[in-house]
Amino acid sequence: MSNPLLQQSELPYGLPDFRAISDQDFLPAFREALDEHQREIRKITASPSPATFENTFVAWERSGQLLRWVSAVFFTVLPADRTAARSEIAAVIEPTLAGHWDALYLNEELYRRMNGVDIDQLDGEERSLADHVLRQFRLHGAELTKTNRVTLADINTQLARIGAAYSQAMIAGNTAQALLVEQEDSLAGLSQQEKDAAAEAAQQAGHSSGWLLELSMFTSQPLLARLEDRETRRRLYEAAWNRGTAGEHETLSFARQQAGLRARKAELLGFKNFAEYALEDRTAPTVEAVWSLIERALEPAMRNARTERDILQQRAGFELEHWDVPFYSEQHADECFSVSTERLRRHFELDRVLKHGVFEAAHRLYGITFQERSDLHGYLPDARVWEVFDHDGTAIGLFLGDFYTRPTKSGGAWMNSIRVGSTEFSEQPIVVNNLNIARPHAGDPTLLTLDEVTTLFHEFGHALHGLFGRARFASLSATQVPRDFVEFPSQVNEMWIQHPELLSGYALDVDTGAPLSQDILNALDDAALWGEGLRTSEYLAAVIVDLAWHSIGPDEVIPDPEAFEKKALASRGIDDSLVAPRYRSSYFKHIFAGGGGYAAGYYSYLWAEVLDADAVGWFNTNGGLCRDNGDHFRNELLSRGSVRDPLESYRQFRGRDAEVEPLLSRRGLLD
Repeated sequence: MSNPLLQQSELPYGLPDFRAISDQDFLPAFREALDEHQREIRKITASPSPATFENTFVAWERSGQLLRWVSAVFFTVLPADRTAARSEIAAVIEPTLAGHWDALYLNEELYRRMNGVDIDQLDGEERSLADHVLRQFRLHGAELTKTNRVTLADINTQLARIGAAYSQAMIAGNTAQALLVEQEDSLAGLSQQEKDAAAEAAQQAGHSSGWLLELSMFTSQPLLARLEDRETRRRLYEAAWNRGTAGEHETLSFARQQAGLRARKAELLGFKNFAEYALEDRTAPTVEAVWSLIERALEPAMRNARTERDILQQRAGFELEHWDVPFYSEQHADECFSVSTERLRRHFELDRVLKHGVFEAAHRLYGITFQERSDLHGYLPDARVWEVFDHDGTAIGLFLGDFYTRPTKSGGAWMNSIRVGSTEFSEQPIVVNNLNIARPHAGDPTLLTLDEVTTLFHEFGHALHGLFGRARFASLSATQVPRDFVEFPSQVNEMWIQHPELLSGYALDVDTGAPLSQDILNALDDAALWGEGLRTSEYLAAVIVDLAWHSIGPDEVIPDPEAFEKKALASRGIDDSLVAPRYRSSYFKHIFAGGGGYAAGYYSYLWAEVLDADAVGWFNTNGGLCRDNGDHFRNELLSRGSVRDPLESYRQFRGRDAEVEPLLSRRGLLD
């Protein structure tokens, strides 16, 4: 029987025929794709013709399309539905892929041929591609000695293997540490939707009774804000805090190994540490510049956090622990600002928020429309498919939304591309958003917290970035931008959440249809800065943990990762009795799971928010939610990818470089 992954999909836009693909197809497809890519590279290096841009750089860009396709399908399905079988495939294929790409980037003949092209004669997107490719080769060790190339390839293979092991242990630990509650009165404060979801989770996990409180990837669990029983709060928090630190699903040993290997890799490539190496391909100019921004934000953030904690301490009347803070913060917001999570949740039904909020904002800004395609199928029944059309009716691509949590799904939320828009390949984008919303009881509406609404808008900002990519070369298109720039468009999209014209259409009471009252809207404005000191400090603490791990030298030994983490935070002025990092090393998936794409890059959210806050000011000054503004943002920035320097794209959009003051003002960090 033929392998559907090795055949061109006949579905619209080349959507994978997920119904025809089985797990048994992946490894054979990967093997064939790897072989084909090697044949394509040999054809480039064996060419008797002089090296030119077309027969070398474009040929490189065109090579490996089958491998990229198989990889895109597998790594779309893997985090969304990580079964034991797929984990085993990942354990085999991730080190294999690392070795394959190492062999290509360390191919002396290929690199020599690329250097034989006079790139000074190129301009526009062609020059951008040549610069990008050569930089990637250098950062992957193309200029190393033969001995060091072998060493680097071995390090990369180990990193891939360890990253896969960290992912597997982290997800298994997250599932194993979920808290089983036997008495319903221990769940006081939770909504019926949350209790129904917990009861269903307990049944799916094989428990005959009870309620299973599954863990989010954060240290501070969202349910802590509503659980009235202090003992349940403690148990839930400690389950989250301790996961990965010991036992069967321990992850800290993998984190320590990765950090050490990355330090060795950076040294081989001529860098002081991995953080310096990582920033070679970012918009931040230096590690020092990143620390400067962190330090500018940290002192006022911690000051505000202390003030907020004192207010909550006075309210509670006893010594607060970390598991108490979200609960009393919610009480304070409800009493002082009339902003209750449960009151708000009744106004945020998933489909209405999606269609009349997220999609409507995109329509007003960019003129695009969405048609759900029930005839097209995602990798699971939960993954819904929409076709996206431009203002003139031209088809743009496909958007897949997979919104509900499941035991086999990675925590958090993310966007990825199955296809990247590219005129070179005449391909249109297929993008996917994943969230982790609790599934309601059958027949009940899916109600969202305000945080989940924010996540929905945020991830769709990434989707828009992917949908609008129109570069010639896929490696420069859409979200193929530096890691510390990619969060910027998604953060900008959050600004429309509380736009009055949108709220009146999507924020309607699920039973009565009544809109949010003006009192609640005013309260949301008043409450905007409440808790920002603690939230900013928790985020900055995670940034510090990330940079600490990636600032170690190649010979530095970390015998106790937990002690290392604690010392790193204290050295930068983080009081751990006041603030816990958003992620600990034992479940910091951004930097240690899989390929660790945010390694030495978790600062990117703050760095991109400088651009975001500055851009929001431009939108507000120039008329807000309207087509002229959307078209300008789309044309100068969203559609550009890395065809030109992203910061130049920002200048073309904004008319100047970004200023940091709007960010500090937004977070209440200005004196």
